Amino acid sequence: MSRHALITGAGTGIGEAISLQLHREGHAVTLVGRRSEPLETLSRALGKQSFAVTGDVTDRGEIESAFEAAKAQFGDVEILVNCAGMAPTAPFQRVDFADWQRTMDVNVNGVFHCTQLALESMLENNWGRVVNIASVASLRGFPYVSGYCASKHAVLGMTRALALEVATQGITVNAVCPGYADTDIVRNAIAGIVSKTGRTEADAMQHFTESNPQGRLVEVTEVASAVSWLCSDGAASVTGQAIAIDGGGTA
Repeated sequence: MSRHALITGAGTGIGEAISLQLHREGHAVTLVGRRSEPLETLSRALGKQSFAVTGDVTDRGEIESAFEAAKAQFGDVEILVNCAGMAPTAPFQRVDFADWQRTMDVNVNGVFHCTQLALESMLENNWGRVVNIASVASLRGFPYVSGYCASKHAVLGMTRALALEVATQGITVNAVCPGYADTDIVRNAIAGIVSKTGRTEADAMQHFTESNPQGRLVEVTEVASAVSWLCSDGAASVTGQAIAIDGGGTA
């Protein structure tokens, strides 16, 4: 059955891959992000049943407007994928509080805002899928990204608590937890480690790949496939879970 999916952080990386996958399966997709250019480019490539709208997930007013526009276009949001995120890097003692706060605003508060808004119609319709892109940083710690780890642990806690609240109302809430994936956010993290620690680019890259027993970065399409399954009727009994996609790194 075709559903209406809203994806935040849809313009690039994992969010783009998820948008492509869900659209390919026949769902109408609303693409949300801060920058209009990548969203419009993706929407044009997808064609019918796609809609791009700009919005900063940290701004409640902007996100409310984005949801209103999405509803006017395709009706109630039935699938929400919270994919917007950021991961600044620095040794803990050098973390700037403004960066820490911004990370929490995007990675935690953004999920809160979008999920509250999506749940309004999901509860009315007794059906919904919420998938939070939480990262393996929600399951363990990593050096140089303390703010990111803290924020993703918070998202996983929110995921588990909300899943129990809505378990009898046809709504599932899950977290997909990729290992390091081949995305701009990882490439930027590598560059940040190089600039702030003096390590070489090759050494910094090894830091990311060695945590994966398969010795590689995760492909964004692998993450999208997991999200697609969680959004299906076949995954109706799967809720409150953290699905690690990391080549066995958390085994």
